[in-house]
Amino acid sequence: MVRTVAGTVLVVLISSVYSMMKIQKRGIDDGVVNPTDQVLMAKHLLEASLMGFILFLALMIDRLHHYIRELRLRRKGMEAMKKQNRGFEDGKTSSSAEIESMEEEMAVLGAKLKQLESEIETKTKEAKAAETNAEALRKQRFGIN
Repeated sequence: MVRTVAGTVLVVLISSVYSMMKIQKRGIDDGVVNPTDQVLMAKHLLEASLMGFILFLALMIDRLHHYIRELRLRRKGMEAMKKQNRGFEDGKTSSSAEIESMEEEMAVLGAKLKQLESEIETKTKEAKAAETNAEALRKQRFGIN
């Protein structure tokens, strides 16, 4: 729609400029410019100026509209990227929290492991002592018999 209107205004602008060139050529050929030609020349000059200015403004408005639309799309993309980045940072934060909790759990389990190893050692010593005692009792029993 805008291109159609701009194309029509451009054709009228070219027609007006062509009419101005014809009037100027007629004035150069005759050597004398009559008042009617002067009025027509002023009218065509005014039309051409206004149409040129309108075309220029339409082009600027179209470009601004295009850039604003592109800026809006880029801002939306930037917001989406920021949200995604926040999600990754939150994921990293939760991963860090998970890592810290797992390290604490490892420390607790390591302490329990050492405690169980010491318990096994004491139980093993008690079992060896009981075995030695049982062996001594067996020898004593066989020695009496």
